[in-house]
Amino acid sequence: MKTGSEKAEPILPVAHTKMGNNEELRESVQLLLTTKIAVYLMTFLIVTVAWAAHIRLFQVIVRIDDCLALLNLACMMLITFLPYTFSLMAAFPENVLGILLFCGCVMVMGVIQAGIVLYAFGRPFLLNEQIQISENRTFYKHHILKVIMRVPIMCFFASVFSFIFFQLSYALLAVVIFLPYVSQSLKWCRSKAIGPVQESPDSVLFYTYLPDEPLSKDRVEAFSDGVYAIVATLLILDICEDNVPDPTVVREQFGGSLTAALRVYGPEYLAYFGSFATVGLLWFAHHSLFLHVTQTTRLMGLLNTFSLAFVGGLPLAYQLTHEFPPDSRNELEAIQISCVIIFFAGIFQLTIWVVALRSERETLHPYVRYGGREHVFMLAKLSLYPCVALGTFFLTCVLSRFSAAIFHLMEITVPVAFLVLRLLVRVGVALLRLLFCPDGPDPRAAGGEEGEEEEEEEEEARVPFNTLVT
Repeated sequence: MKTGSEKAEPILPVAHTKMGNNEELRESVQLLLTTKIAVYLMTFLIVTVAWAAHIRLFQVIVRIDDCLALLNLACMMLITFLPYTFSLMAAFPENVLGILLFCGCVMVMGVIQAGIVLYAFGRPFLLNEQIQISENRTFYKHHILKVIMRVPIMCFFASVFSFIFFQLSYALLAVVIFLPYVSQSLKWCRSKAIGPVQESPDSVLFYTYLPDEPLSKDRVEAFSDGVYAIVATLLILDICEDNVPDPTVVREQFGGSLTAALRVYGPEYLAYFGSFATVGLLWFAHHSLFLHVTQTTRLMGLLNTFSLAFVGGLPLAYQLTHEFPPDSRNELEAIQISCVIIFFAGIFQLTIWVVALRSERETLHPYVRYGGREHVFMLAKLSLYPCVALGTFFLTCVLSRFSAAIFHLMEITVPVAFLVLRLLVRVGVALLRLLFCPDGPDPRAAGGEEGEEEEEEEEEARVPFNTLVT
């Protein structure tokens, strides 16, 4: 049931977007934003909505039998077909067939999930213990069915409107992503207008769609690792597919010298290693963040989805950075697009940590809470890629002639910066203390009971974290 990469397939079509060398990239980007990239982001987010629904469903259903396994397998089959429908939607955005196939798959998935709910509630021993002993089991069933069927109903209306005004059908599909939050906003407005509505106490236990609703940390990490693994695999597949010289060409044009033939692909190899390092370090920052997170929430899961959506665009960025002639306008625009993708992939990781700080006692280990020993280091680690990508973007705007050199220098220096980051943070904090608190007491040098109590608290906080790391 619990697979990490089960919902990451939409990355593949956008990774194989090709552009001609003689085509102005600015026009190409406008075309991509209105077709492939826009449809990719929308599809990726809708698929992750289905993934989150799958998580919540199997938090309610904790045991499975052969029938449930087959029904779940049918859902997985439809999910693996979604990339094909996405390819049709991206290649033929004005043709309704792609939308109909996509909406049809989602509607059938909704019906199957509804069947899973009905089957499981008909056999209470498959449900979790809290629902088994509850007197409001029927209410649970109706509430879960109502939530599950929202997305298929929206897709049904999107498929109907595709025959009338296809742009509206895309808008409806986009609403699916934020439907839970729109529903909560409407409930809040209604409570302010007519007063709070009396609800059953059980209604807030499952499928609440509140931002602080708990989400399985293990499933979030497994899904994220699956996306990073697929992105890294696509990078090596691209270089194996497009950068192996033909034996006839090597023999006729390079006199049989494979070394001379491979020298032509130098920019491609440089772009590959730089892109792989970027993917690896973004994964490392993500792993470090969730190592310190003790509990994930629905809002953190949504922000993680946005970050992964931009990580999925890194294979496209890799292609763009070496596909155009050196020192051309196209190359400059391609590098700037890569900087934007890296920036948003990193900034959403930083936002996850900032959101976790709001309820830090429930979601974060003491070391990275505000004032903790690792707080500044974690801030620096998560801020590194957004700051470097943003700085590289503006440098390429000013020094456009050296854009490729600046971008590749960024890719090389960031791994080195990660290695010496802790030292840089300590030096920076020491300089700030020297500048702004030159006469302030050193908290570690302060004696007395307060200093001993602080050391004891730090020692208590250190034990579980070291155990966790071990």
